[in-house]
Amino acid sequence: MKLRKLAAVAILSLLAFNSHAQKAERVLILGLDGFSTAGFKTAKHPHIDTLFSSGVLSITTRPVMPSVTLPNWTSHLTGSGPEEHGVTANDWTVSKHSLEPLAKDAAGYYPSVFQLLKENVRDVKTAFYYNWAELINAFNPQYLDEVSFEANDAYTDNYNKALAFMKANRKQPTLVFLYSVHTDHAGHKNEWMSAPYIQAIEAADSAIGNLLARMQAEGLDKGTHFLLITDHGGKGHGHGGVSMDEMQVPWAITGPQIKQAGLVNIYNSNKNTSQVIAKIFGIKTLPEFWTGVVPAGVFKK
Repeated sequence: MKLRKLAAVAILSLLAFNSHAQKAERVLILGLDGFSTAGFKTAKHPHIDTLFSSGVLSITTRPVMPSVTLPNWTSHLTGSGPEEHGVTANDWTVSKHSLEPLAKDAAGYYPSVFQLLKENVRDVKTAFYYNWAELINAFNPQYLDEVSFEANDAYTDNYNKALAFMKANRKQPTLVFLYSVHTDHAGHKNEWMSAPYIQAIEAADSAIGNLLARMQAEGLDKGTHFLLITDHGGKGHGHGGVSMDEMQVPWAITGPQIKQAGLVNIYNSNKNTSQVIAKIFGIKTLPEFWTGVVPAGVFKK
């Protein structure tokens, strides 16, 4: 009888393991800095359009204030606003900042979605690709399996590395953050909505299209959830204010769990992104100090 019970337990454990392997989620975050709603409406981005035609697109998502880079990317990846995570400016570091976060890990960082996954999803792999040097400062690298910085606004190598990372970890749960600042810098140098700014968006779309084609060739697109996010818009040569040009941005998602709703008018904030990612991975217990929500109308159930 004991042998039968042990055999039954072994079989159930094996089934549970196989179920976990079969349901391994993959999330790819495509981050474009300074991507305004006006820029989205003006630029041609056929690859982005095709990708998210089967998902949800908002062009009225609100950044957090101030409408600058590090506070907003931190909000995306921590499910909280600056008043909670404490990142109020681009010069924030773990050792030098004005506002203490509501909570922090042993190293002094506010808990991110990367930490949440590492603590709740077995065998999960995480990666962080960026080309604005200060971006990594808000996140504890302890919870990142691969980190890659590409200098001088370049991003092609990081796109290649992200693909290689997804290929190497195709059977495991995976969260990949793939970011480029070149769109924002085109706005600062030439003005938002200038021809070079629009061209920078269109160049990003081409790079995304190339990545998607290679993912499809490897079968990596199947079952993947894709997010397109940004931090803020812009006006003239800058941002940081409260105009609608700065405080309204695109946000899009597609994947197996997502409704095929197209353009929607939902109440959405950059604070909500981590909550959406957590739901994709089936995590129900979130940090109590996270303040974002899962927007209505995004998930099938």
